[in-house]
Amino acid sequence: MINFFINLNPIIQAFLATLFTWSITALGAALVFLFKKVNKNIMDAMLGFAAGVMIAASFWSLLSPAIEMAISLKMIAWLVAFIGFFSGGVLLYIGDKIFDFFDKRYSNNYNKFEKTKFKRCLMLIFSITLHNIPEGLAVGVAFGSIIYNLNGATLGSACLLAIGIGLQNFPEGTAVSVPLRREGLSRKKAFFWGQLSGIVEPIAGVIGALLIFKIRYLLPFLLSFAAGAMIYVVVQELIPESQTNKKKDLMALFTLIGFSIMMILDVALG
Repeated sequence: MINFFINLNPIIQAFLATLFTWSITALGAALVFLFKKVNKNIMDAMLGFAAGVMIAASFWSLLSPAIEMAISLKMIAWLVAFIGFFSGGVLLYIGDKIFDFFDKRYSNNYNKFEKTKFKRCLMLIFSITLHNIPEGLAVGVAFGSIIYNLNGATLGSACLLAIGIGLQNFPEGTAVSVPLRREGLSRKKAFFWGQLSGIVEPIAGVIGALLIFKIRYLLPFLLSFAAGAMIYVVVQELIPESQTNKKKDLMALFTLIGFSIMMILDVALG
């Protein structure tokens, strides 16, 4: 099996590697099936946990690698990170306002609670999906670099990157499906949207491997962009909603737990 993988074209290797990262996302999303009944305390705790995961991922999975890549590509690292990060947040802000505009003008079929719930679900799915695109591109670039022997690229280093991103995707899959379950979606639908947020990685992986010379210069911006979008969702939706629970201090503790787990995974797996 290993020899078979080694002899494959790097583009095919990138596709298979990102299929692995997507499967781990799906595995994390499958944890939603452990919750048969929706208990508000548990679901609010998982919402806080998801917020912690996303905050940690925004720095160690996105911003920090973006700055390192920008430096290696001789770009102005702080400027690239700032433009990308702020643009990501502003995009979500604009999307938020557009949603509210059309909601007030055309939608009278649902009550305010249902509209808020739908918007929160939409923003959560979008932000995590957006986060997975540059990660898939990064894996694709790593395998594509082998063809041109860029920066001493090796199959081993590319595989390690894919494994690292894959394992980081486990709590991210959970961070989507469990909050969606909390918002009232069935377990099957929550799982479906949770795993679907990771399906962009195989697509992005192939694109990254095919367009390596163009994509690698865009990656620092895209990583920072995704980080900004994630932070906006955390601040605007996840933390405020988890803090509606009577046990606010306990919900904050779960945010710290989510952050710590994601930080450990990111730092340990590099």
